[in-house]
Amino acid sequence: MHAANLANSKRLLRVRDFLKDGKWHSTMEIIRKAKVCAVSAITSELRANGLNIECERRGDRWYYRAA
Repeated sequence: MHAANLANSKRLLRVRDFLKDGKWHSTMEIIRKAKVCAVSAITSELRANGLNIECERRGDRWYYRAA
């Protein structure tokens, strides 16, 4: 996978800014609030850019936060 550069990607910046509160957010919440799709791919790109993004499965839903 080729990760986008954080400084040049509005999509990555929106998700980073949304997650920086440190709270857990569901995939659907991230999609709606940050206006993105493919949350798991975006979080992988954020990790490739040096951010610590945690994920956790709760039942059939995934949750993410910036640590």
